[in-house]
Amino acid sequence: MRILIICFLINLTLLTACGNKTESEKGIGGVTELPDLPALLASRYGTLDEFKKVVNVHYDTKYTPDDSIRSGSVTLTYKLNGYECVSQLKSGISQNDIIKVRDGKPADAMHLLLNCPFAVANRVELNRIYKLARRRPVLFGEGDVAFFDLALAFVDNIFESDGTYLTERDSSEKGYLNTFNHITAQALITSIYSKEMADFVADVHERKNMPELIYGNFTSDQLLNLDNNPVDNYVDLINNELGQTLGDLLRKKYNITYETEWTAELLVNYLNDIQLYYSRSFGIGMEPFRSQDEVVSKIIKKLNKSNGRLSYHDA
Repeated sequence: MRILIICFLINLTLLTACGNKTESEKGIGGVTELPDLPALLASRYGTLDEFKKVVNVHYDTKYTPDDSIRSGSVTLTYKLNGYECVSQLKSGISQNDIIKVRDGKPADAMHLLLNCPFAVANRVELNRIYKLARRRPVLFGEGDVAFFDLALAFVDNIFESDGTYLTERDSSEKGYLNTFNHITAQALITSIYSKEMADFVADVHERKNMPELIYGNFTSDQLLNLDNNPVDNYVDLINNELGQTLGDLLRKKYNITYETEWTAELLVNYLNDIQLYYSRSFGIGMEPFRSQDEVVSKIIKKLNKSNGRLSYHDA
């Protein structure tokens, strides 16, 4: 009987995997050229109130009869120059729930299956994305790189001049580096897999990082913490959405699919298009990527090996 129930649930998963929109519904309206809506730097906002002068933050919380929180969502609306970006984060599973399943508890696996069939139905792709986002020299060789290394390369390409670093935090991990990391990763995941997949990965990460984002019930310590506060995470939500839209545009421009064989020419053009967006967003000069750049060759190797060439267990 137990085997029959498990088989039934697996089949139900494959039939009802409706994707990330049940977890997070996001959209960007009115944007035909993404550079007209610049990316955001968390380092430019000292407080949540300062951030709210640029981005509208709206909470929608639902309660049970005993007034305990049942579910909710936060909607961020970023408008500028006639363009609008809307990002919504709903209550749901977090990265921790997926990690529990990876660690092997049957009850946790059943919980994930029932509450998020998307994660189970797309477990192979999610594992591959996880490897792209982490340095894994065992699988990809010594000196393996990840999305974060691309963000570091973008930072290294910046030409320093007056106005490049308006605050000390611009040069910290919460400045350009964090913005480049989120947008570049979300763009690549969207181009290779889908916006739905990138959206899911981004949301489970943010729910793990700070679940209070959905309800706005922050502690004083969270609001004052320079390393992990709601402003940083809300900026990430907007930049994730911008990265997804940029990735969708580049996917169409270069006809990228899941089976695309990445070449130096393709990746350099792709990265330089992203870099042009960064340059316009912040009014900074940046040195272009070149095919002989070490990070380019290493990312190409990883992308092509990850692109359907890893088994589920390898991934």
